[in-house]
Amino acid sequence: MIFSIKRDFETSVPALFTTAKKAAIVCISLIRKSAKNGGEMFNSLSGIITEKGNQRVFLETNGIEWDIAVPSTSIDALGAAGEQGRLFVWLQHTDSAMNLYGFSSAKERELFFELLKVDGIGPKGALKIMSNITAASLSALLESGDVAALSKVPGVGKKASKMLLSLKGKLQLDALPAAKSAKSSSPYAAVIDSLSDMGYDKRDAEAVIERLLKELQASEDFDRMLPTQKEDLLFKRSIVEMAR
Repeated sequence: MIFSIKRDFETSVPALFTTAKKAAIVCISLIRKSAKNGGEMFNSLSGIITEKGNQRVFLETNGIEWDIAVPSTSIDALGAAGEQGRLFVWLQHTDSAMNLYGFSSAKERELFFELLKVDGIGPKGALKIMSNITAASLSALLESGDVAALSKVPGVGKKASKMLLSLKGKLQLDALPAAKSAKSSSPYAAVIDSLSDMGYDKRDAEAVIERLLKELQASEDFDRMLPTQKEDLLFKRSIVEMAR
């Protein structure tokens, strides 16, 4: 089930239970209509975050608690349990079940849809990929054309070549929110974290970044780059170095 009515409504104020029950009926009706339209009726859900788990968020709206599958990167971008939250959603409807997927932004949901276009990648596979690498890092990997490095991302594996052919040059990620990064003394902590998310040892990543920086900082072209351009270049060069 993708939602449940709070049990305490049955033993508390009857009027509140009636309201929640009516809301549930409306939601069930919307779900059925949404399923018939390919899950496109829902755009987003807003409410109180009641729990955050492993690739899962529970969101309460008007006495209804929604069970939503969410990439780890999206979960990091949300507030803590008890705070107000909003998820851009997509409803998957099959003969045996209905599953609700949520994302911290509409752009992130678009990335999910792009991954679904790759032969062999379904909703669960796309969720796994997005949980193990940030969207910006995935885009940089695709642009680098490094199939070997791309295949190391959990959930990609042998589908790396198909993904490269399908998505290279097509991801528009400017508006994607950055996931919260662990503290690091390096000014390029986001790059190091992305490499770590891909399975590389964090200390090895820091050493490679430090060595590459010494090489690149001797170039005037590097000094003239924007911070985001420097990060992209460092990430691509690091992938090549660490894949050897």
